[in-house]
Amino acid sequence: MGSDGQNWYLGLTYDQWVPLSVSGPTPAARYKHAAVTVDGKLYIIGGSRNGRYLSDIQVFDLKSLTWSTIKLNSGVLPATSGHNMTLWENKLLFLAGHSKDVSDTVTVRFIDLQSYECGVIETFGKLPVINPPLRFHSFPFIASFVGQFLNSNAPVARGGQSVTLFGSKLIMFGGEDQHRRLLNDISVLDLETMTWSTVETTQTSPAPRFDHTAALHADRYLLILGGCSHSIFFNDLHVLDLETMEWSQPQLQGDLVSPRAGHAGVTIGDNWYIVGGGDNKSGVPETLMLNMSKLVVSVLATVKGRDPLASEGLSVSSASLDGESFLVAFGGYNGKYNNEVYVMRPKPRDVLHPKILQSPAAEAAAASVRAAYALTKPEKLDLSEREDTSFKEVHVDSTQQNLLAEISALGEQKKVLESSLADVRAENVDLKNKIEDVNNTHADLSKELQSVQGQLISERSRCAKLEAQIAELKKMLESMQSIEEEVQALRKEKSEFERDMERVSSVQKQGSGGAWKWITG
Repeated sequence: MGSDGQNWYLGLTYDQWVPLSVSGPTPAARYKHAAVTVDGKLYIIGGSRNGRYLSDIQVFDLKSLTWSTIKLNSGVLPATSGHNMTLWENKLLFLAGHSKDVSDTVTVRFIDLQSYECGVIETFGKLPVINPPLRFHSFPFIASFVGQFLNSNAPVARGGQSVTLFGSKLIMFGGEDQHRRLLNDISVLDLETMTWSTVETTQTSPAPRFDHTAALHADRYLLILGGCSHSIFFNDLHVLDLETMEWSQPQLQGDLVSPRAGHAGVTIGDNWYIVGGGDNKSGVPETLMLNMSKLVVSVLATVKGRDPLASEGLSVSSASLDGESFLVAFGGYNGKYNNEVYVMRPKPRDVLHPKILQSPAAEAAAASVRAAYALTKPEKLDLSEREDTSFKEVHVDSTQQNLLAEISALGEQKKVLESSLADVRAENVDLKNKIEDVNNTHADLSKELQSVQGQLISERSRCAKLEAQIAELKKMLESMQSIEEEVQALRKEKSEFERDMERVSSVQKQGSGGAWKWITG
């Protein structure tokens, strides 16, 4: 669509993606870049195109619909792909990702939006407890030990991870390291002290993965959706309670979520909008809305299969224009690299009060039927610090009536889980029988294959003999051809000899007849 003034977005139809007609030059098409909107401007950093990492910084003004490029006044931004970016104190922080600058641990960089200076932020691991306290400058070997510890406690470098802002902390989950090792660890960066902490969790962790997406709900729950391993694409939802550090895997209601990786997500209130992704064969055409309080999924919009919105590695951000929220999507790859800008005006929804997604008892029951991926970390992180102003307590009504209702609901959940467990066990028995049948069939086929291979060997031997005989016959035919030519020559000589004899005989007859006539007078 064109830009009819600077309030073009007010006429958009709700819950529909619209491509924007951009004025002036556009940035190179790409995917796996990082994106964030600040004051009505979309910032795009890095990404990948045709196997080459990018390092440019592009800005799209959502009012004037024009692109511009930021030139840094100081510092160098390495070409990076698969990284994350967030706004913190008028600085763009971007971390992790794959680049040619090899590092053993996650690197955190910044761009100052006022001075356009770029640099690396020095981060540390959490200090070990030493009793009694020692003065490091008096003991060089201890200072060296602490420095090594701080570096070793930082998370390993990676790409395709998720990074979520929680108060003054960044929560990083999963990803793929430079050796293609898949991860499912939780690391937390305190932005006030720039120290990393590892987190010990309980219950069943998500399977190691990358190119998933994450969201924060009610300042308490970290949600992880989808992603992939090297052979499997996921459509599961995992929830980490940041108060108890317990994982759960609640069931989603509503529309089906197909397996996907490389999708993008952004939250507005209780709603999590999820766009694109794919499975390396085709892109996902649906834009989903997940209500995080009710855990209900609905399809907002569907595009054609080759639409840029059905891409892997695209980005989606939320922008506030005149007090109204909009979704802004950019880039991606679906057989070709894209650089279009799309916007959606989501229909305002009722805001619900946050609630606890699932009780610990239900979480434990659900965990019994899930795959066991154990995750052990060296320390328990206390995220209940009250200096985080964004942290909010979730109050639960403790009246007897609500308690009885809770117990009744737990009983119903237990019955459902027991039924599901029985179904899973029955399915396991059925799968075992099918595996046994497949193994028996495989044994029979192996025997048949060995027999066929023996027959093939004998046929090859017979073919070799026939080829030898054919070669001998060819030689004989060639010799017969030369004999035939000699016979033809002899026949020709014979014919000439016979003609000569006939001429001689004719002459003799003529000579004897003349003498006789002369004698007889």
